[in-house]
Amino acid sequence: MEGNCVKRRGIFLTLAGGMCWGVSGCFGQFLFQEKGATANWLVSIRLLTAGILLLIIGYIHQGRKLNEIFHKKTDFKKLLIFSVFGMLFCQYTYFAGVQYSNAGTATVLQALAPTVILSFVCIRNLKLPKGFELFAVVAAILGVFLLSTHGNIQNMMLTKEALFFGLASAVGAAAYNLLAADLLRDYGVYVVVGFGMFFGGLVLAALVRPWNLMIPMDMETIICLFGVIVIGTAIAFSLYMKGVSIVGAFMGSLLGTIEPVTAIVVSAIFLGSKFQWIDLLGFALILGTVLLLSLRSPHEEA
Repeated sequence: MEGNCVKRRGIFLTLAGGMCWGVSGCFGQFLFQEKGATANWLVSIRLLTAGILLLIIGYIHQGRKLNEIFHKKTDFKKLLIFSVFGMLFCQYTYFAGVQYSNAGTATVLQALAPTVILSFVCIRNLKLPKGFELFAVVAAILGVFLLSTHGNIQNMMLTKEALFFGLASAVGAAAYNLLAADLLRDYGVYVVVGFGMFFGGLVLAALVRPWNLMIPMDMETIICLFGVIVIGTAIAFSLYMKGVSIVGAFMGSLLGTIEPVTAIVVSAIFLGSKFQWIDLLGFALILGTVLLLSLRSPHEEA
């Protein structure tokens, strides 16, 4: 009985973390639509502030162990590479996708990351996808096709920018997972994600100079920034990682599909995003791909 209660708690925490991530994209969409914010401005602020916040939480949990990664030059170099080509690339392309489309569409396109990872592994190992893997890839491609053209190849429903950044965010999420795997195992999420966000934010801020864009700092803006930075980072990571520690990575990957579903529902209800039935079919095909690839044996290599 007690074991079931613990498992239910783990499921609840994992779902809550995924929902927080989904909602954070919607807060970003509001800032783009109503406040004139840009991905350059929002991502640089989010990475810097959220990075500092996660490092503070990490210090509370780990103390001076937080700095151990700096004592190994090889791992520190890996961290810097992850900060730019994993964290920064993933975050920037995602919010740029939100800026040019909406939170629901951008989040679903980013969910193609497992398909990107599968393709990378197949190319690296010089092997073709297996039967169900090939089916998943075809379903994902069909989903993107329906989402971007509504079935008519001569009629693009998504802008070129939205499609580009949406697909790029899937590549970014794949790179994020591939580059962070060893570091996360050795140092934990607060060290890797915290420093990754902080260093990535420093690089982007130096390039785009977000202080030059004047955004009205009213209560709506502050609430949305709180949603993107605190709810979508500190709270989301804490809830999700705690939940996954209880239910396991396999179940966590399945429950994590709540993120794009949340983004779709919230952006439609509260932000006026319009989705037709063929969009929902495209979403279903893409999310079905994620579920199918997640349902592989946990012991099977990616």
